[in-house]
Formats: sequence, structure tokens, C-alpha cells
Amino acid sequence: MAAGSKQADGMSDPTTANDPITAADPQPSGGEPQTPVHRLDLDRRRRLGMVEAIWGEHKSAEQIAAILMRLEASGELALATRVDAAKAAAVQELLAATPDGAALLAQLRFHTEARCLSLGNPASGRPELGEVIVLSGGTSDLPVASEAQLALHWHGIRCRLVLDVGVAGLHRLLDQLEQLRQARVLIACAGMEGALPTVLAGLLPQPVIGVPVSVGYGVSSGGMAALHGMLASCAPGLSVVNIDNGYGAAMAALRILATAGPDCPPA
Repeated sequence: MAAGSKQADGMSDPTTANDPITAADPQPSGGEPQTPVHRLDLDRRRRLGMVEAIWGEHKSAEQIAAILMRLEASGELALATRVDAAKAAAVQELLAATPDGAALLAQLRFHTEARCLSLGNPASGRPELGEVIVLSGGTSDLPVASEAQLALHWHGIRCRLVLDVGVAGLHRLLDQLEQLRQARVLIACAGMEGALPTVLAGLLPQPVIGVPVSVGYGVSSGGMAALHGMLASCAPGLSVVNIDNGYGAAMAALRILATAGPDCPPA
């Protein structure tokens, strides 16, 4: 079976799932083999229930285009995070320049708010796993919250956004408590002092995942104040991911849902 090829269940063949992509540069004289630039983990969905996302910020458009095409050809979900509009346009031009890539252009989508680039269709819906709600303290947290929502949607998980419910106007959050009780997992994105996840974890019984966001003046220090505040939280059981890591929070929620089993009434 070819490297990364699909089995009958739609998953990659685990015996050939670490799929190398070699550099596109011409080979040096002497015909020495090219060095793999990327080794895709095409077995991750079978192993962990999630796929390998592409960190786009520090990759070139050429690298992103090559990986997207390989993931799509292998039957895997193809999602690149932290991609700006200029790089997304460059990826589109690269795909358009090749016959195989041009055939995929209709499936390429740039998600502006989430700063993500996707190719193909998301996974089939998994309503039995329940719903995740992603909250933001303010509108400035929207890119990180949108990344988390998109990552969950891409894995077939129902997800809603509840925006601008930070603790500076606590009544805004209290007005949402009834709908928040219906979610199985809550993801709270907040910058500045990062108090929102602590408040949620003190009011509601579901797992709460805090995402510090690099928003705020001076001593906010690019999200460090929010990170430290969440890590020092007095609310028991609060989980915290890295600064601006909406995707990581989404995958933490996915692990909780997948191992908890089918949907059950909230506590």
C-alpha cells in the first residue's frame, strides 16, 4: 500500500503513515537523495482521534501548499492555523499553478476571523459527543476563540461562540449561564488579567479550559499576566493552555468528549 494511503475505514495505513515530503529544490550534483522537510503523522486520527494541524505562521506558502495537498491526497483533514491573508493568497496561487492543485481550488477556504486555511471538507458531525461553547472576554479575543471553534467544527464537534462576556461587566456573563449549562465543555479565552475562566469554573460544573490571550496594555505582557492569573486560579480543576492556543484548547476539549462517551445531561 502506498505511503499514507487510506484503508477501508477511511483512516491512514498505520504501517506507512509517517509520510515524508522532500524539499522542492533541485537535487545537488551526484544525484544524492533529497532530505525530507516534513514527516506527516497520518496515523494520528486512528491513534488519537484528531489530525495533525499545520502551524502556518513560520512555514512558507510553498510548504503549506505541499502539506495541504499531501493531507488531502491521503484522505485526511487539512487545516493550517495562524495564516494571514497574504500567505493564504500565495498558497492559492501556488495551487493554481499545478494541475493537481488547480483541481482543489474550489475546496480551499481562508477563514478570516480564525486566521486559518482549510482544504476539503470537515469530518462528519458527531452529535453524540455533545456541544462545546467557546467564550471570549472581549471582542479582541475573537481570533483565538474562532480558531478554537473552527478546530472543533473541523473534527465534527458542535460548537458555539459566546462573545464579549468578560468580568468587567459580570452581568453579561450571568445572563448566559442557562445556555452555558447545556454545554459539555467550556473554553474561555481572555486577555488582560484573564479572570473569565476562574469565574466560570467557580459557577459551573463542566470542564473549563482557559486560553490566555495576548491582549491588553503594558503589564499584560503579551498574555503573560492572563496566563499567570489562570495558572494561579483558586477555582479547582481549571485547565489552562498556552497563550493564544485556541487550537490546543479545542483538542483538549475533543479528548474530554471522546473519552467521556456519548452525550449525557449536564450536571
